[in-house]
Amino acid sequence: MTVLLIILFAAFMLVGMPIGYALVLSGTAAILLLGDIPSTVVLLKIFQPMQSFPLLAIPFFILSGALLMSGRLGQQLIAFAAALVGRFRGGLGQVNVFGSALFGGVSGSAVADASALGAMLIPWMRREGYPPALAAAITASSSIIAVLIPPSIPLILYAAVSNASIAQLFLAGLLPGAMLTIGLMVSCWLIGRARDLPVVRIEGGAKAVAKTALVAAPAISLPLMIVVLLRFGIATPTEVSVIAVAYALIIRFAFYRDLNGTGLLANIIATLATTGVVMLVIAASNLIGFILTVENIPAMLADWALNTLKEPWLIILMMNLVMLFVGMFLDLPAAILLLGPLFVALAGAIGLDLIQLGVMMTINLAIGLFTPPVGTTLFIASAISRESVGAVAREMWPFYLVAITLLGLVAFVPAFTIHF
Repeated sequence: MTVLLIILFAAFMLVGMPIGYALVLSGTAAILLLGDIPSTVVLLKIFQPMQSFPLLAIPFFILSGALLMSGRLGQQLIAFAAALVGRFRGGLGQVNVFGSALFGGVSGSAVADASALGAMLIPWMRREGYPPALAAAITASSSIIAVLIPPSIPLILYAAVSNASIAQLFLAGLLPGAMLTIGLMVSCWLIGRARDLPVVRIEGGAKAVAKTALVAAPAISLPLMIVVLLRFGIATPTEVSVIAVAYALIIRFAFYRDLNGTGLLANIIATLATTGVVMLVIAASNLIGFILTVENIPAMLADWALNTLKEPWLIILMMNLVMLFVGMFLDLPAAILLLGPLFVALAGAIGLDLIQLGVMMTINLAIGLFTPPVGTTLFIASAISRESVGAVAREMWPFYLVAITLLGLVAFVPAFTIHF
C-alpha cells in the first residue's frame, strides 16, 4: 500500500496538483484499491485532527499576525530596525534581517514575512544602490527566522504529530532564532564592507532609536508575552493564541487607531483562507500517517537505521540529509507533517530528544524555503525584485553557510535547544 501511495502522490505532484489534494487522493486511492481497510476509515482519519484542541492555536495566531502586520505596524517596525542598525555598513541588509526577527515574533510565518517585508524593503534597498538579487536573497533567507521564534506555526504543527509540548518548543526555538538573526546580520555587515554598500542615515541618534522603539513596543512585546504566559503556565498555547488576537485588536483600535470594520473583515477572510489550506494538509497528512502506521513503516525505518548505520550521529546525519532533500520539493508544513511521524519513531530509537528534533526539523526544512527548485520565499523575493531565481540563488551562499552551520549545532549539540 505504501508503494502505491508514493507512486500516486508523486504522479499528482508532477501534474501540479496542490499538495493537500494530492495527499487526500493518493491516500484514498491506496486504501480503496487494495481493499484491506474499510473506506469509512478515510473519512474518520481526515476529520480526526479537526478534534484537536491545541490546533485551534493555528487560526488564532494567524489572525493575530494578520491584524498586526496589515496596519502601520510594519512601517513602525522597519523604522525601529533602521534607527537601531541601519547606520552600520550594509545597514539596510541588517535592517531586513532584524525586521524579519521582529515580524517573525508577530506572524509566525516565513511566507508572510517574505511577502510583507519584501514589498517594503526590496524597493528601498534597490533605490539605495543594493543589487536587486542581493536584496531578494537577504529577504528570502532572513524570513525563515519567523519559524523559529514564537508564535511559530511549523513548531505547532510538529507538536501535533509528535505530542511534544508547544510551550517547550517555543522556548527551545528562541536561542537558535537569535543565533540565526545574529549570523545573518554579520553576513550582511561583511558583504556591506566587501561591496562598499551604503548605510542608512537616521537623524536624531539615540533619541530616534528611543522614539521608534516606543512606537513599536506594543508589537515587539507580543512574543515576550507569549513566552512568559507559556513558561510560567499561566495559559495554554490555545488560550495564548486567543489572548494574542485580543491584544492585537486592542493595539490596532486603541494604540495605532488604524483598523476599521472593513479591514477587520479582510483580515478574518484572509485568515480563513490560510487556515483552510493548512488544515487540509493536516487532515490529509493524518490519513497518510495512518497508512504508514498500519504497514509499520516507522518501526521498520528505525530498525533499518539501527542495523545499518548503527551510530546515532550517522542516523542524525541521515535524517538531516533526507530532510534537506525533501525540503527542496515540499513546503514546510507538509514536510513536517509527513516526516514527523517517521523521525519521531527514529528519534525514540536513538534517544534523541523530541524537542531538539522539532527545532532541528524546522530549521532543516526551512532552508528549503529559500532553496531551488521550489523554495517559496525564494520565489516571492525573486518576483518582488524582478530578478530571476537563478540570479537570486547565486547571492545566497553566505546565508546558506550560516543556516547550515546553525543546523549542525542544533542537530549535534543539545545545549542549543535549551528548554525548561
